[in-house]
Amino acid sequence: MKLFYREEGKENQQVIVILHGLYGSSDNWLTVGKKLGKSYHVYMVDQRNHGRSPNAETHTYEDMTEDLAVFFEQRRIDKAVVIGHSMGGKTAIFFAAEYPEKVDKLIIADIAPKNYFELQEKGQYYQHQHILESLKEVRLHQYDSREDIADFLTLKLDNESLVMFLLKNVYRKKDTKKFDCRINVDVLYDHLDEIISGVNYRWLEDRMPILNYPVLFIKGEKSPYISVEDEKKIKEIYPEVKFERISNAGHWLHAEQPKLFMEALERFI
Repeated sequence: MKLFYREEGKENQQVIVILHGLYGSSDNWLTVGKKLGKSYHVYMVDQRNHGRSPNAETHTYEDMTEDLAVFFEQRRIDKAVVIGHSMGGKTAIFFAAEYPEKVDKLIIADIAPKNYFELQEKGQYYQHQHILESLKEVRLHQYDSREDIADFLTLKLDNESLVMFLLKNVYRKKDTKKFDCRINVDVLYDHLDEIISGVNYRWLEDRMPILNYPVLFIKGEKSPYISVEDEKKIKEIYPEVKFERISNAGHWLHAEQPKLFMEALERFI
């Protein structure tokens, strides 16, 4: 699969590859990419079934890892700093485990290598299920106005910042003039179990300890995605791991606290 990407910086600089999270795209990382592009050669990639990359019938971490390996080959990237947020963080973790020779440093933003479908985490699964069901309704309704979509999603989700984020996936089709979603809603819905549960501790057990490359986990202070227990497990996988905590930030820490997030990246890189 040929992934869509955005590019910043010059070819003779150290390479950084950035992977977005669920419902995201390279667009969400333009501010970070432009700043890093002053010193590095940055690629912001749209993962399959997201943004302007092709849709596919499957959406597994094996798929996304192989997509990324092909991207490295197509762009002739020998080695890179790999940054991944949320779902993109899990892709980055698995890619680095499968292709350690291609990873200079690994930076994971607000996700842990764990099964989020465990009993105490089911709320996150149902939240994502509800989001995707709402986006399915948007597609079926064939809205004429972005404002109408915003009103509908606000009513369904009751979260203004989440609605604004999801609206970045909405575009007007040239042929029908109706609005549709760039993300492949049906396939993501069908593979939600995999997205939530995949790339967990057990996936990495036979590779531990991982010492091939420096690793940084960045957590949003207000986010529930990386717990104290998760940090203990992460240290078992990556004994030399470093942690950063971004104050007054939730899961979308790079958008909520961009200055602090950039400082954390630059210190580590």
